Amino acid sequence: MFEISRKLAIASLAAFLIGGALQPAAAETFAPTRFTVEVRGEGPDVILIPGLGSSRDVWNGQIEVIAADHRVHLVQLAGFAGEPVGAPAGEVIAPFVEELAAYIEANELQRPAVIGHSMGGFSGLMLARRHPERVGRVMIVDSLPFFSAMFSPQATAANVEPQARAMRDQIAALDDASFLAQQNAGVGRLVRTPERRAEIVAWSAASNRATFAQAMYEVMTTDLRGEVASVATPLTVVYAYDPAMGPEAMIDGLYRGGYAGAANVRFVRIDGAYHFVMFDQPGAFQAAVADFLR
Repeated sequence: MFEISRKLAIASLAAFLIGGALQPAAAETFAPTRFTVEVRGEGPDVILIPGLGSSRDVWNGQIEVIAADHRVHLVQLAGFAGEPVGAPAGEVIAPFVEELAAYIEANELQRPAVIGHSMGGFSGLMLARRHPERVGRVMIVDSLPFFSAMFSPQATAANVEPQARAMRDQIAALDDASFLAQQNAGVGRLVRTPERRAEIVAWSAASNRATFAQAMYEVMTTDLRGEVASVATPLTVVYAYDPAMGPEAMIDGLYRGGYAGAANVRFVRIDGAYHFVMFDQPGAFQAAVADFLR
């Protein structure tokens, strides 16, 4: 059993996860409880999923370009960034993925492209594994199939569970001022661009604390590495690199090793960025998205 500094783990997890007119999507036969959707544009379908605690506004820098020739489904998870919780207490990610698959089926989306940031990318990978017939391709933005592998190559879902549970309970119990202070202390690891930091913190602060903490726990204790080889859906893994993160080889190895065995995967590294790649390097990120959708 290896030891993880609780403060380091919380800060690192936050750094990894935190992550025209719009109109509600029409879904007469299915009303999701785990998320809401706003739809813009016409053309092939693209689903955009934000990360832990984040707003769908995280995509604002890309949406105009994407919606010029695609129909974009902007997902907002319940309980994040001021969105009401809606669903019963309990698991967050797996029920969301099941509802997203039902949304795709009910609205007759034809194998849409899925782009997810952080926990959203993790959800996209789970969707492709569990419902491959519903997904055309997935772009995973700065996310791994097992987050806790960042701490140790010996990490398993079982041996990190006690600490993940303690972190979940600690965060859920924080008062508003303490949680806000924690988010402000860690946001500098999320985004290099100072003017975007207050926005990210505000999203987290507006999130339901129990939902936030539970989703964090699930990312820490859900290991999809053994399932990656069974994902036939084409994957594009976009990840950030900055010298502050450590040696290039270490970061490259972390991502390439995490998706080893995937049948169809390509990697795009964006330098000079932290976790919110779309904020730190918007031009490079937009080019990666355009290439993915081409």
